[in-house]
Amino acid sequence: MTMPPSLTHVDASGTAGMVDVGDKQETVRIAVAEGHVRMKAETLDLILAGNAKKGDVIATARLAGIMAAKQTANLIPLCHPLMLSKVSVEISPDPQLPGLRVESMAKLTGRTGVEMEALTAASVACLTIYDMAKAADREMEIGGIRLVRKSGGRSGDFERTDA
Repeated sequence: MTMPPSLTHVDASGTAGMVDVGDKQETVRIAVAEGHVRMKAETLDLILAGNAKKGDVIATARLAGIMAAKQTANLIPLCHPLMLSKVSVEISPDPQLPGLRVESMAKLTGRTGVEMEALTAASVACLTIYDMAKAADREMEIGGIRLVRKSGGRSGDFERTDA
C-alpha cells in the first residue's frame, strides 16, 4: 500500500521548516517552466517593433527572469539558496494568443531541485513584460505559469502530460 502524499516543509505538528537535504545525493537537476502574457495585437506589434517607451521589452524581461532565478531563496521563505550553473529565459511572440510566451530553464548539480527557480524566472519575466508595456495596454493578462518538466533527484523525472 502506498503512502498518501505529504507536505515536505511541514512537520507532524504543522510547523513549517526548511527541509534538511544534507543526506541527499548530488545529482544534475534541471527544471523548465513556462508562462505567457496575453495582450492586444497592437501591443505585441509595438513590442516587436522595438517601440515601447521603456526600451527593449524582450531583452529586459529575459534579464529580469535570469536575475530573479538567482534570488529565489530571498523571495520564497523555505527555499534553499542554490549555486545555479545555468539559467535561461526564452521569450517568443505568439500572434494567436496574442502575446508573448516565456520558457525558463534552471540547472545545477546539487541536493535539491530547481523547480522554484525556473518558476520564479518565468513569473518575473512575465511581470517585467507587463511593467514595460503597461503604458500601452493595462488590460494585459499574465497566465499559464507552470512547471513543464524536471529531472534529477530522489523523486525522479516529471513531464506534464498536457504540455
